Amino acid sequence: MFEQTFKNIDDILHKDAGCGSELDYVEQTSWVLFLKYLDDLEKDKITAAELTGKVYKPLIETEYQWSVWAAPKGVDGKLDHHKALTGDDLADFVNIKLFPYLKKFKVDAESADTIEYKIGEIFSELKNRIQSGYNLREVINRIDELRFRTHAEKHEMSHLYESKIQNMGNAGRNGGEYYTPRPLITTIVKVVAPKIGDKIYDGAVGSAGFLCEAFDYLQNSKKLTTTDVETLQKKTFYGKEKKSLAYIIGTMNMIFHGIEAPNIVHTNTLAENILHIEEKDRYNIVLANPPFGGKERVEVQQNFPIKTGETASLFLQHFIKILKA
Repeated sequence: MFEQTFKNIDDILHKDAGCGSELDYVEQTSWVLFLKYLDDLEKDKITAAELTGKVYKPLIETEYQWSVWAAPKGVDGKLDHHKALTGDDLADFVNIKLFPYLKKFKVDAESADTIEYKIGEIFSELKNRIQSGYNLREVINRIDELRFRTHAEKHEMSHLYESKIQNMGNAGRNGGEYYTPRPLITTIVKVVAPKIGDKIYDGAVGSAGFLCEAFDYLQNSKKLTTTDVETLQKKTFYGKEKKSLAYIIGTMNMIFHGIEAPNIVHTNTLAENILHIEEKDRYNIVLANPPFGGKERVEVQQNFPIKTGETASLFLQHFIKILKA
């Protein structure tokens, strides 16, 4: 189901003047997919609250909810074409109202480890490149057909999202920054064999493949207690990423895998002086594939005892210093 939908969306975006490459296709599919995923997540939370006699207050105000602006339904459960925005009306709503509204979540969030903050960050970094409101309507209609309610559905979607990232990695324009082959990651995670309670770090997070694979490994390692689930969600996975698109893709990849508010920071890891790393900053495990053959500025090299422009050598010094003894 997901695979054919993604292919159809790529065909639609291929026709749009604002999308010129596989990287654009992934970026633009991502934000629409994320909003539909978020809507399904909210529905699950409302249902869970009702079952326990509680009330859940949705994160998104009514006007900006998927079921109001993107996919209003009639009594027959089909799209209400009288209410559904399209063409210039849809493009204007998304660009002038929706994105600025979602961007504000970053300012209003209680802390950086909340999904509200991540929503704000994602929509601060992204912009809608789909120029035609008619193409955008087609993309929305395709994504609205997808469901993310069961574990199997979420697993299939996260798996196919990884495939899209892989295609992006093959698409030139430094696409390889985003993707390390999944069999390689799986093997490394199995060899390292992390345990629940370990703090796991990737300082060159890219599409977050290492952290997602480690999450899957730990989820299946034993029967999880409530404390284990809390630990995996909030106190296990940490990452840093310099490039804007890679940061967004990595954050969304982790959310699609089931980590609600990923601890990924948008920063240049190498800009941190390694002499300032203290014991409290260290991690049990480093899983990473840093960029090889890159070059860093002279002022960044001053943060390291062994000065070189080669990014892999700088990352290696950083990883050795940030690993717990």
